[in-house]
Amino acid sequence: MLNRLDLRGLDPNTLGDHLPRPVVDGDEPVDVVREIIADVRHRGDDALRHYADKFDGGAPDQFRLPANALDAAYQRIDARLRDALELAAESITAFHQTQRQQPHRHQHRGMVIDGVQQPVRRAGCYVPGGRAAYPSTVLMTAVPARVAGVEELCLCVPPGPGGQVADVVLAAAKIAGVDEVYVVGGAQAIAAMAYGTESIAAVDVIAGPGNVFVAIAKREVAGDVGVAAAFAGPSEIVVIADETVPVDFAAIDVVVQAEHGPGGLAWLITPNSDVADQVCAAVESITEASPRREDIAATLEEGGYAVVVDSAEDAMTVANLIAPEHLQLMVADPQALVPLVRNAGAVFCGPLSPASVGDYVAGPSHVLPTNGTARFAGALTVADFCKDIHIVTLDQAAIDQVADAVATIADAEGLVAHAASVRMRQGPR
Repeated sequence: MLNRLDLRGLDPNTLGDHLPRPVVDGDEPVDVVREIIADVRHRGDDALRHYADKFDGGAPDQFRLPANALDAAYQRIDARLRDALELAAESITAFHQTQRQQPHRHQHRGMVIDGVQQPVRRAGCYVPGGRAAYPSTVLMTAVPARVAGVEELCLCVPPGPGGQVADVVLAAAKIAGVDEVYVVGGAQAIAAMAYGTESIAAVDVIAGPGNVFVAIAKREVAGDVGVAAAFAGPSEIVVIADETVPVDFAAIDVVVQAEHGPGGLAWLITPNSDVADQVCAAVESITEASPRREDIAATLEEGGYAVVVDSAEDAMTVANLIAPEHLQLMVADPQALVPLVRNAGAVFCGPLSPASVGDYVAGPSHVLPTNGTARFAGALTVADFCKDIHIVTLDQAAIDQVADAVATIADAEGLVAHAASVRMRQGPR
């Protein structure tokens, strides 16, 4: 079920030449997304109704759910589930509170620079739906926004079976402090949050993962609106395992992210061919027994690989080339590999630290970069909902000290007014 790839005996510097990587976009989905975005910008709610009829089996009477729907859903869900969501929210809040920056002051050559972190006024969270309900994504997007201090928080989620939003998603929205919930999914939801419609006010920042169309839509609107984190598309995992780890542990963790459905990556990398054989067999057994067998099989067929390399160091070389969303280091000494990690959205060390803990309760957001964007981007954080503002103050002594340098550089650039603006402020010499 996992595609086999033997990279033993190759020059480590050439390993990247032998790695397949599924293409997740291309001209067709980009063209479709651009058409949807243009339509929503032009026709607003009418376009949303059109796409709801086309993709969701019908448009709701109102895109926005009433506020009491969240309260009612919170009361309806099982108490154990409610407690679990509250525990997850507490962990996510506690972690993200460590990311808040306090106002700080820097003084240099008489200049005083005060730095303040200001949250955006309004943010939008996108939560996938359709195939499954994801209350965890509600918490992982909305809680960091609330910790950042965002005033208004809206949520877009596609309808599930019967055109409804699952109670557990609405309960999570209540726990996270979401102000508005809209039953809108897909690229059209991203367009609506970016540019606004009659029903949905435009936001300053959009956060949240989604399928390839959602991820492309966020990339297309970036620049007109803030887009938190990089290409947060179909889920990915790389498991580096050796003979010291229980086979079933490695196998289930390869399968975990594949449960989300096709389009993602699920890789095992090992310096031991026997481990590859055993894990492949276990993955097949787990998949056959899973109620989400079709989704897992579809992911593994296109993006599932069992890779054999010469050493743990070569395994890390391959992992860094893939730049996966999730990286699990399931080897005898995982901490020894940590300094070799260059590209990964999140790293999980040891046999008792599965990525699923990060998906729900560890604290850092599970909205992570995919499609190789972990090369330059990281997880969703409080900073994605904030702007750093610098307040610069000079007195006479300070302007006298730096004016000549400013004017000299401005003259070199041919910006006469820039130079004059400091020279006229200089005191008598």
